[in-house]
Amino acid sequence: MSQNPAPIHLLPPNDELRTVLHNEVHARPAARIRLPALIVYVAVLNADVTRAQECDHLRHLPGQQALTPESLAGNFLRLRFEGYSVKWERHTEFTRYSIVQPLPPGALLGATEPDLNANPAVPFEWLRNLPGRTVAAIQMAMVEGDITNEQVLMAQAQQWFGGSTVLASQLGNRVMGAQSGSTSGVSSAGHSWAVTQFHIGGDGFERILVIAPPHTTQARLGRISRRLLEVETYRLMALRGLPVAKELGPMLAQCEAALADITAQLESKTLSDQALLDTMISLAVKIERATAAHVFRFSATTAYSTLVQQRIAELREKAIPGTEQIGTYLQHRLSPAMATVAATAQRLASLSERISRASALLRTRVDIATELQNQQLLEKLTRGQELQLRLQATVEGLSIAAISYYVISLLLYGGKALKGAGVPINPEIAAGALVPLVLWAVWWGTRHIRNKVRADK
Repeated sequence: MSQNPAPIHLLPPNDELRTVLHNEVHARPAARIRLPALIVYVAVLNADVTRAQECDHLRHLPGQQALTPESLAGNFLRLRFEGYSVKWERHTEFTRYSIVQPLPPGALLGATEPDLNANPAVPFEWLRNLPGRTVAAIQMAMVEGDITNEQVLMAQAQQWFGGSTVLASQLGNRVMGAQSGSTSGVSSAGHSWAVTQFHIGGDGFERILVIAPPHTTQARLGRISRRLLEVETYRLMALRGLPVAKELGPMLAQCEAALADITAQLESKTLSDQALLDTMISLAVKIERATAAHVFRFSATTAYSTLVQQRIAELREKAIPGTEQIGTYLQHRLSPAMATVAATAQRLASLSERISRASALLRTRVDIATELQNQQLLEKLTRGQELQLRLQATVEGLSIAAISYYVISLLLYGGKALKGAGVPINPEIAAGALVPLVLWAVWWGTRHIRNKVRADK
């Protein structure tokens, strides 16, 4: 008796993202293509384009009037029609549309610069009104051919491109051991050819010709087309960082010169700290503004460049005698651009760090100057307190003398009053005799009051 798989309730509760993350592997399945076929591919930037606008545009296709924005929530949608299909894919910065349709009969091998626009599956007006700005547009013709005879096939491919120079690679080559456990390897034959010029034609499209044997599976043809289209799309998206890097070059040179000047003035002390600080803040603001404006572009360039490398590796190319390999051609032209972008990003980050270090030095100098000023002020306050204490002691001595004088004067007047009343007393002698006692009493009383005030503090 067969047993059913364990029900899901035997597991702990699902994380809210489990299903979404699990299904991501199936989010963008490759198309299944039957030879001969034509793929019309357009990638447009979607910075100011909403899904609702894209959905509204897709509704203009036959029978899609009931399409809702919810259908586009998964970032992937394939619409099937009689004889052709339309695929919509939305990415972070761009949206791509792929139309898979039969290849016009006059565009097979042996043709010379065939007209690929002869039998459009969708109206050109629909393509022209795609929401967004075009970043890549490719017409990929996929035909049958004998890939074992390289010379004949190359002649046919060049004729298909009008006799112009082409780039070509044999795809699907891998090195395998000649025998099990052998360390030596032999190269297996590829499964198809890819030929292109990397030129934009008068109709705005690049052209890629894929030649495969008749027995090639539809799934493999779908994977071939996806990799080739992604290589070109990601290459163009990666190169979007190059104009930004070139634009930042002069500004970075000016900022580096300004920072060197500030550092020299910081060393020579030719300007005040406040003037240097104002200049430093202005320079730091300019660099931070540039960093905030372009850090995403530089990061995206790095990511797209990595994807290009991965897709080229997945093609597993083999050179064809008489022409340059597609991956090699792209590497030679993409690598300097990516190096320029990476150097500019590093230069921007390094400049920000150097400004931070210079600012720290300036702050240290300001802190030392402030500490010196505080020390001088403290010394002045100490000297002032000493003078105040001396003045206070002087005033205190004068106060004792003054108070004693007034007390003795009162005693003298008292003695005179007693003498006038008939008391036998000499007021002057009595007052003179009481002077030491009065002085001691006033001094003791003043000291007692001073000690009490200090104790209350």
